[in-house]
Amino acid sequence: MSVSDTATPALVAFQRRPNIREEIIETLRGAVISGELRPRVVYSAPALAEQFSVSATPVREAMIDLAKEGLVEAVRNKGFRVTEPSEEELDHLTELRMLIEVPTVRRIVESGVDPERIAELRPLAEGIENAAAAHDLITHITMDMEFHTKLLSLAGNPQLVETVRSLRARSRIYGLKSLADRGQLVASAHEHTELLDLIDRYDAQGAEQLMRRHIGHVRGIWADKPSDPADPGRDADQ
Repeated sequence: MSVSDTATPALVAFQRRPNIREEIIETLRGAVISGELRPRVVYSAPALAEQFSVSATPVREAMIDLAKEGLVEAVRNKGFRVTEPSEEELDHLTELRMLIEVPTVRRIVESGVDPERIAELRPLAEGIENAAAAHDLITHITMDMEFHTKLLSLAGNPQLVETVRSLRARSRIYGLKSLADRGQLVASAHEHTELLDLIDRYDAQGAEQLMRRHIGHVRGIWADKPSDPADPGRDADQ
């Protein structure tokens, strides 16, 4: 069963960065994580390319990269299907994030951070809140990813950062839209600014507690599943 191109969401985060392929990957990744691209639906590269006003080739290449990350899978002669982690897999991803990110943030605070490095993160924290207020879920997700990976990079372990980046990408945060619709997403997004304030005050325990609560959102109200498509195998192509 196929549906019209109206099933393909408007990818509003696309802003024509110098590296168009990178922009496409980041936007599509954010769309998958946030649930804007729905699980079990097949999307064609040409239909998605129309959202970016580009040819299908860079979109197809981007989707191949996302397939390597496990976010989508190729469907022969049709396009790509968004994969859906099981509840158990999401629990495992959250557990790993807790084990890595929470103590790392505490260690960063205890080691001390140059105030200029914290100041560099504040525009990202503000941008996450602005995106939440605008209900721009893809920008919210992409900036959130950038914020947390830059914060964790302060620990000086690039392998740790890439591991967390992969764990976060494989997660799903389907409840963002319902949070935004209820006017609750901005308050949650403000936790990024609160975290920076705690780091500025050298409050390692407070930062650790906030980070633990922040990650917990993923498996709490943020992880609400979207309504299932009428046909689990339906396509959003051609």
